Amino acid sequence: MQEQYFPREIEAAAQNAWDSTQAFKVEETPDQDTFYCLSMFPYPSGKLHMGHVRNYTIGDVIARYQRMQGKNVLQPMGWDAFGMPAENAAMNNKVAPAAWTYSNIDYMRTQLKSLGLAIDWSREVTTCRPDYYRWEQWLFTRLFEKGVIYRKNGTVNWDPIDQTVLANEQVIDGRGWRSGALIEKREIPMYYFRITDYAEELLSSLDDLPGWPEQVKTMQRNWIGKSVGMEVHFPYDRDSIGADGKLKVFTTRPDTLMGATYVAVAAEHPLATLAASGNPRLQTFVDECKRGGVAEADIATQEKKGLPTNLYVLHPLTGEKLTVWIANYVLMGYGEGAVMAVPAHDERDFEFASKYNLPIKPVIRTSVGDTTPAPWQDAYGEKGELLNSDEFDGLDYDSAFTAIGEVLQQKGLGQPRTQFRLRDWGISRQRYWGCPIPIIHCDNCGDVPVPEDQLPVVLPEDVVPDGAGSPLAKMPEFYECTCPKCGAAAKRETDTMDTFVESSWYFARYASPHYEQGMVDPEAANHWLPVDQYIGGIEHAILHLLYARFFHKLMRDEGLVSSDEPFKNLLTQGMVLADTYFRLDSNGAKIWFNPADVEVERDAKGKITSARLKSDGQPVEIGGTEKMSKSKNNGVDPQAMIDQYGADTCRLFMMFASPPDMSLEWSDSGVEGAQRFLRRVWRLASQHVAAGTPAALDTANLNDEQKAVRRATHLAIRQASQDIGQHHKFNTAIAAVMTLMNVLEKAGQTSDQDRALLHEGLETVALLLAPITPHISHALWQALGHQDPVIDARWPQVDEAALVQDSLQLVVQVNGKLRGHIEVAVEASRETIEACARDNENVQRFTEGLTIRKVIVVPGKLVNIVAN
Repeated sequence: MQEQYFPREIEAAAQNAWDSTQAFKVEETPDQDTFYCLSMFPYPSGKLHMGHVRNYTIGDVIARYQRMQGKNVLQPMGWDAFGMPAENAAMNNKVAPAAWTYSNIDYMRTQLKSLGLAIDWSREVTTCRPDYYRWEQWLFTRLFEKGVIYRKNGTVNWDPIDQTVLANEQVIDGRGWRSGALIEKREIPMYYFRITDYAEELLSSLDDLPGWPEQVKTMQRNWIGKSVGMEVHFPYDRDSIGADGKLKVFTTRPDTLMGATYVAVAAEHPLATLAASGNPRLQTFVDECKRGGVAEADIATQEKKGLPTNLYVLHPLTGEKLTVWIANYVLMGYGEGAVMAVPAHDERDFEFASKYNLPIKPVIRTSVGDTTPAPWQDAYGEKGELLNSDEFDGLDYDSAFTAIGEVLQQKGLGQPRTQFRLRDWGISRQRYWGCPIPIIHCDNCGDVPVPEDQLPVVLPEDVVPDGAGSPLAKMPEFYECTCPKCGAAAKRETDTMDTFVESSWYFARYASPHYEQGMVDPEAANHWLPVDQYIGGIEHAILHLLYARFFHKLMRDEGLVSSDEPFKNLLTQGMVLADTYFRLDSNGAKIWFNPADVEVERDAKGKITSARLKSDGQPVEIGGTEKMSKSKNNGVDPQAMIDQYGADTCRLFMMFASPPDMSLEWSDSGVEGAQRFLRRVWRLASQHVAAGTPAALDTANLNDEQKAVRRATHLAIRQASQDIGQHHKFNTAIAAVMTLMNVLEKAGQTSDQDRALLHEGLETVALLLAPITPHISHALWQALGHQDPVIDARWPQVDEAALVQDSLQLVVQVNGKLRGHIEVAVEASRETIEACARDNENVQRFTEGLTIRKVIVVPGKLVNIVAN
């Protein structure tokens, strides 16, 4: 064993050994317990960032620990390879997105391998390859034929210059992020998954996920948004509208129905279209509303605007005429595209009615009285006793809900209804770099799914998009085809799927990535699924995780998997934070500098007090600690860290600096400290190995000092087993190993039993660190005389006998201040302990002249003598 710790050599040797034996390639073994450990797969953006490193190291620690428990562990990796960033990069660099993507994948795969992750690379999947997306096209056609997927017009953000749909976050101040054009709301045909059919199950089965963080489950519950309320019909006023009909609204507060003073509809509502016909002012306002955002968050914060129409509906209980307003705060995609406005008891309606001097009629007695004067108070939204509501006066909420519901049902103007905030999942994207939607449009036959024997519909990979609409729509060689039903000339769908579709089932494909007879091999899928441990960022708590749960249920209903949920346990890792530094340029914009380019001064507590740019020596502003990002230029290059310190050091720092679910603050000094610790471990092991093979350990004949050393070893095993195996508190597990190292470095090394104890202790250090720092542990295990690699070793077991103590050392305090220690027998009585404490020389010195009032004994820990 070489004397110096050289991480580059040690890590290369370990990785070569794992590669040559295909150490992490797994097969289905029915007689062995399985453990499927999965980290969310990365988008191949070009380089790993520290968030990736942390995420995959956490997963790797769990996977390696479970392997040491004797389980057959699957830890795969793949690439979430479709999506808009590739298109944008392609446009900037004048290359095809495919070439950019595959090049990035090759580079990032090399980076991941340098971390020493225990990944079965034979199962690698890449979502932009036809052998992957063929199967989601196959499932799409089956679900389309069953009606689980359907086509209808949807309201989208349309960029008239780029000729494409934009996501809400791509609309900035009403303009396209790239073109700067004023955005229009436009109705275009889109494909939808009926996720609302699964809303109740998606909600209720959250209760079957005890291994998920409550925060994530709460976020999903709120997103699904189950509401129990009333569907209310407002009959059309025939004189103004000229036709029979009913305006439908949904409300969770039917008890306030008698307080409705107007109704408001979305700009896309049929009544808005009718009212605007021949009315230029209304038409201009409708067009303005259609240019607004379609996100609920935008609607909630924007200024409320509206115009009255010359249309009226009738109040379903009183017959009173209510004006129909067109309002920008009503969205067509939510509910029925219409609301009954009760300004006295709804803040949004109150704001609107106050602005336009509309009637405000209180109908609920709240904690602040019977009236609702401006400004708005939250109490106005309370439930309470009804007033100004004719025969319903005096009823409470529940009684009013029932009574008003009965009257509405008798009149045929409403009924109780459960509604969900969740909307069907629109997956059509007018983008190029995505999975083609397998539909053929025929003038004779309508929308026809592509037959199974013609799948996959392959996306051409040699296209360089220009940003002006989808290139596929301009490629006759792609879209011109014949109808599979009637043989007539037809047109292939040129929209592609939302990239959330690919990430909604990749975890199942890993079970049988080369299977060619179907989407998954059901036998393999059911062998591995559900995933035992899933790891990823909290930012994916809603959409990705919700869609993956939904997709799993779709696959279950197609007979592809037998489980109801895809992920048993979920760990959401915290962000990686780093210091930021900047200067203001002449126009007030901030120019950010990477921490590596800045020299800092710190106070005695380590706080940064000043900073200068290394290149010019001039001061820079300290911007505080923020999430690592390109925009703040505070990222640390993982490859540079690995090259400088080694992967084990980076892994150790990442796992020690904070619990995995908390934010981690990057610290160069912390990284250096991690490497110093590994050098200590290596140095002690090198000295021990150089002295030769020790004798066998004789646990029956140890003296007290030797027993204390062995106790420290097994206390570390117990602590690390709990922290890694049960709680995923890797930082405290590492702390336990550090405590053990402190003991081993001070332990005697003269007798055979001393050396045998040190050998056991160093073996324990190697085993406990094996999931966290696998390369150095691989080398240490070999140096300590083992032929089999450490990855095949079992996790060490606690020898309970080693933890038994004949005596205890207790802290002795006088009036809460440390004044000494006493050693007592483990079975010593309270009286004996108290007497021993009183006899302590220091205690007598500090209580001289005082009266002892009380003696507090905390068993196994301390004695506190209270005196005055």
